[in-house]
Amino acid sequence: MTKKFKTHTLIGGVLIAALLATAVVAALWTPYNPVGIDLRSKLQSPSLAHWLGTDEFGRDVASRAMQGAATSCLVALLTVTLATAMGLVVGVVAGFVRGWTDRVLMAFNDTLLAFPGLLLALGVMVIVGANKWGIVLALSLAYAPSVVRVVRGTVLSLREREYVEASRMIGNGELYTMWRHVLPNCMAPVAVLATSMFGWVLLSESALSFLGLGVPPPAPTWGNMLASARPYMASAVWLCVVPGLCIALTLLGINLLGESLRDRLDPRTEKS
Repeated sequence: MTKKFKTHTLIGGVLIAALLATAVVAALWTPYNPVGIDLRSKLQSPSLAHWLGTDEFGRDVASRAMQGAATSCLVALLTVTLATAMGLVVGVVAGFVRGWTDRVLMAFNDTLLAFPGLLLALGVMVIVGANKWGIVLALSLAYAPSVVRVVRGTVLSLREREYVEASRMIGNGELYTMWRHVLPNCMAPVAVLATSMFGWVLLSESALSFLGLGVPPPAPTWGNMLASARPYMASAVWLCVVPGLCIALTLLGINLLGESLRDRLDPRTEKS
């Protein structure tokens, strides 16, 4: 294990652990009501009473950032889980069964891949509406095709392995062989992809919220906090710095952790 690997794992692990801990705490407690309005305290700079200041409606920025972390984590975890599950099922079936099934599934998958992920998510959001569950569905459909491609490529190499042939020879059905011997060996590349996807989803959710297509106000997300901070960038800089820093640190942690996971699971990666 190299020094670089240890450093990236440590920093990434600490940042992601801080995000998850904040999300769990925010689900149970916040210093103030994240949506509580107090016009007498509007646009106050950071102080002992309000650690990260208040916004234009007197709402505590720290409480809103904590609640935004909970929302972002929930959306990202649900989206990654759903996209990975769909990608695994379609990818394993397409790669293992082959033939016309593979051609039909991959033609549909390539059609989805032709659209940029965020653009596809925007189209789905217009149909299902701007809400938390709409975001999960939209982003799952946007990112599942990438999982399908990775899983199918892995299955194409696995289906010719000796233990798969042995499973067929002893009379095991195709479904059992896929579930027992093929699917578990797809998990390493999928785990690396899912880690990176968590960051992509979080950034996409923030972008949709920034555009007004995410979780509707007054519920706080980092994206809509950034959007509402635009008129006050000169007079109340903390309103944009706090959610922007939250997004940046979270993405840094995810990228470092994903790189460490890739180095550990990918045997082709050289260790220096």
